[in-house]
Amino acid sequence: MEDPYEVLGVKRDASDDGIRRAYRKLAKKFHPDLNPGNSQAEERFKAVSSAYELLSDPDKRGRYDRGEIDASGAEQRPDYSYYRDFAEGRNGSKYYGGDEEQTDDFSDLFANLFGGRFRTRATDGGAGPEIRLRGADRRYLLTVDLLDAINGTTQRLQLPDGKTLDVAIPPGIEDGKVLRLKGQGDPGLGGGPPGDALIEVRVTSHPLFKRVGNDLHVEVPVTLSEAVLGGSITIPTRTGPVTMTVPAGSDTGRVLRLRGKGVPAGRGGRPAGDQYVTLKVEVGPGADDAELKDFLRSWAPKHPFDPRRKLGMTP
Repeated sequence: MEDPYEVLGVKRDASDDGIRRAYRKLAKKFHPDLNPGNSQAEERFKAVSSAYELLSDPDKRGRYDRGEIDASGAEQRPDYSYYRDFAEGRNGSKYYGGDEEQTDDFSDLFANLFGGRFRTRATDGGAGPEIRLRGADRRYLLTVDLLDAINGTTQRLQLPDGKTLDVAIPPGIEDGKVLRLKGQGDPGLGGGPPGDALIEVRVTSHPLFKRVGNDLHVEVPVTLSEAVLGGSITIPTRTGPVTMTVPAGSDTGRVLRLRGKGVPAGRGGRPAGDQYVTLKVEVGPGADDAELKDFLRSWAPKHPFDPRRKLGMTP
């Protein structure tokens, strides 16, 4: 994967604010809703979101800078030379090169740790008791865009050894959930079964949508005329743009609901959520229009209204 600093276009000593500003700028530029049908923009948006997810977390950023995890958040493979040193025999012998056979096989490691009393059939031609041990589980971090987490997707995970895993993300998965891929961990010992791959899913924030439980929330700007007169507007949803009717006389902060447009129904009887649209009235450049000003000067005295009265700031 690309270096997250290069993806966001920041230096390695960039401040948290600098990283946040770079993310917001690029997220707006490459957001799929603003680049419909542009697969390259979609891939860049995912890369930008993944980079920000790592660098916005102080712990992950520090571990990445120290080389403990890679750009995907996966643990770097440890150096097993420590275990070979620890497995020194009682006579002082260690693993050496030259004519002696050198191996990283864990069956040799166990034989040295226990003074040769335990062997697998693979190491001694079938003599001695057979040891069959399950392989260790491997843990990985996988960052997923909010809408992909809600709709479900398949995402490719790059492993430290260069291999890849295609991970099926179930619709509606929540941040921090762990997926188990059977048999995708370390190989077993002595013919034992392999371990599993444990994939922790980290859901990145979205510039438009916010998830609350099974519902989605989005803030949508409307013009002064749309708010006063009402009308139809196009708004984003998790499945694409839809048309919604703005009731006449709507004010900033009014919340409209789209049934079933939140997180889809899932296992365990999870019901489908809704999408809540909060309107935000924006006056725009037309507010400086002379005709509008003349109209308001004659209209306002006939319709007195003090929106700050509820704050107790007026007599």
